[in-house]
Amino acid sequence: MTAFREINFDGLIGPSHNFAGLSVGNLAATLHAGETAWPRRAALQGLAKMRLMLSLGMGQGFFAPHVRPNLGWLRHFGFDGTPAQVCAKAWAEEPTLFAGAISASAMWAANAATVSPAPDTADGRIHFTPANLSTMAHRSHEWPETLAQLRRIFPDPRYFAVHEPVPGRFGDEGAANFMRIASPIEEQGTEIMVYGQGGGPFPARQTPEACRAIFRTHGIEDSLVIQQSPEAIAAGAFHNDVVAVAHENILLAHEQAFADKAALYAALEERCADLIILEVPASEVSLADACASYLFNSQLVTLPDGSRALILPVEAAETPATRAWLDRNVGANGPIHAAHFIDVRESMHNGGGPACLRLRVLLSEEAERAVNSAHLLDTRGADALEALIGRWWPERIAPSDIALPQTWEALWAATTALGDYLETLTP
Repeated sequence: MTAFREINFDGLIGPSHNFAGLSVGNLAATLHAGETAWPRRAALQGLAKMRLMLSLGMGQGFFAPHVRPNLGWLRHFGFDGTPAQVCAKAWAEEPTLFAGAISASAMWAANAATVSPAPDTADGRIHFTPANLSTMAHRSHEWPETLAQLRRIFPDPRYFAVHEPVPGRFGDEGAANFMRIASPIEEQGTEIMVYGQGGGPFPARQTPEACRAIFRTHGIEDSLVIQQSPEAIAAGAFHNDVVAVAHENILLAHEQAFADKAALYAALEERCADLIILEVPASEVSLADACASYLFNSQLVTLPDGSRALILPVEAAETPATRAWLDRNVGANGPIHAAHFIDVRESMHNGGGPACLRLRVLLSEEAERAVNSAHLLDTRGADALEALIGRWWPERIAPSDIALPQTWEALWAATTALGDYLETLTP
């Protein structure tokens, strides 16, 4: 049997990390809007999570932050001149638009793409479709650079197929609304995409048309397209991964995650003989606590020794209801054996937990050898990134700082320095 392993590709948090509160429906982002952000600290927190994964024996990769401010996007709105002139005009005339152009939201790699592993696809290749993220203006311009990075990191057409995004009229938010049940993981699995409808005052970001289009494009034989509950969206679960996570034969989900949970559970039970459903009752953990703690926005992984672990934000330990549930259900006698808590508070304050920061890619040994090694991480590479971040990333960005030319110059210098470093590693 071909050996596979899962590698998490995290978004390296970019130097423009700031709290503009642009994401409607993301309660954490809007709660912290207007606060001072700490980009260097944020990037080092994200890197510390990657180091934890390496220490646990997991494969780890990373995406580079996108260049910000995005001059090309601003030029599409009619702003011209030198880079500084483009930014100055945009800030003066369209400050909200400029805030979108400087956003570091590409850090959340779970929204980078939907990934179908080779065991599931008709042609036996790994398929990627970058998310169009069309619901939110500040994210809608990410996909061209994401597409370019996917093609650079996964270049070999023998193993990888990287597609264009779904047309923007049909919102797609990538792997944040994707789950897979497979037992064992290297066998053909059932791929699940979760769309939204309703949600009260907040927009539902994933459309069913986009879900079906991706499955057709990827050549998926066994797929389910299901609806997220409007109650979850209204409570702040703007993506499915805020209320559910799946791995191998385990589905960990909030009681109110899905509009028709009985139909989903029945469909999965038909497909997976050893399915384990860990449903968290609303009476034990409310939707409000789930969204505040990001209990479900954790990484559920299998370690090299075969045990399973959750990688959780420290907020899950600090929220009494979620900590109590974890204490009762995680341990040697259950299907999840350990919980590891990680401080990613800067990301959390912008509305993204540990699972938001990573894109899971299941790779055979041959496919892993075909990955651009510049984007695979080891301890030595983590040390180099830490030094680069310490030198180039701004220590702080206050709301007024995004209007300053020296800020823009510092951001471009930082991403240029990172790009130069990656060029030295590219085979």
